[in-house]
Amino acid sequence: MTNEPLLTLELPGIKKLKSGKVREVFDLGSSLLFVASDRISAFDCVMPNGIPRKGEVLTQISYFWFAQTEKLVPNHLLSKAGDPLPGELQKFSPFLDRRSMVVKKAQPLAIECVVRGYLSGSGWKDYQKTGTVCGVKLPPGLKDSSRLPEPIFTPATKAETGHDENISFEQACEITGRGIAEKARDLSLKIYSFAAEYALQRGLIIADTKFEFGMFEGQLVLIDEVLTPDSSRFWPADKYEAGRGQPSFDKQYVRDYLETLSWNKQPPAPALPADIVARTTANYLDAYSRLTGKTL
Repeated sequence: MTNEPLLTLELPGIKKLKSGKVREVFDLGSSLLFVASDRISAFDCVMPNGIPRKGEVLTQISYFWFAQTEKLVPNHLLSKAGDPLPGELQKFSPFLDRRSMVVKKAQPLAIECVVRGYLSGSGWKDYQKTGTVCGVKLPPGLKDSSRLPEPIFTPATKAETGHDENISFEQACEITGRGIAEKARDLSLKIYSFAAEYALQRGLIIADTKFEFGMFEGQLVLIDEVLTPDSSRFWPADKYEAGRGQPSFDKQYVRDYLETLSWNKQPPAPALPADIVARTTANYLDAYSRLTGKTL
């Protein structure tokens, strides 16, 4: 393994289907290959330099949570952490080890399944304006980072570029059909509640998270990444205090740095200084260790 960040990836002879903000998706015929790069985005812009080992952390945390939650919900994995790569991919192992997964060809739902246990980010902004989040009425008097009386399901649209937009549950039903939306909501709340309790025992608050579901052979399955620092807000429980922003294990550290610049949040994004990169790598690795009890 190299400590140089993996920013782009081509696998000669293997068709690439998609290159997202972080993930590269390749077609293996009857399955897909997901590869997590070390790219990092903030304010919907991909930074020109990456975060070494970030893709490893995202993939290994996802493997961890897929294993933890498979009794609650089926998922898209065809490989487990540590499984050897398929023969045709062996020659690419220096680029794929620990940052790739072979998965089923599920059809993703056209909504993001967001669960919030605490009031933060866009939810806090919505609450300040309307007293609601995605149409869910909340008690008056809540503060920034307040724990909610119970977790709430706050779906969003998917945007290939720009921001995902918060929507109401009724709007989600119009997009996916009510039966699927209700099942996705119920599974999202069940997985979040299980994971939040598990993480809290390890000193981490999962303030909110975003799940992806897809349809495979008529069944709703959990796909993409799960409960990673890119799809969730992780806060250290011993430093939690409502009424302010929280220290974080996600890319909030990068966002906070960017907020100190005069950058207009439009491409091209500025390069991240070496100390910000090193601290962010350490944050990602720390989140993995706290959750799993292992080092990567």
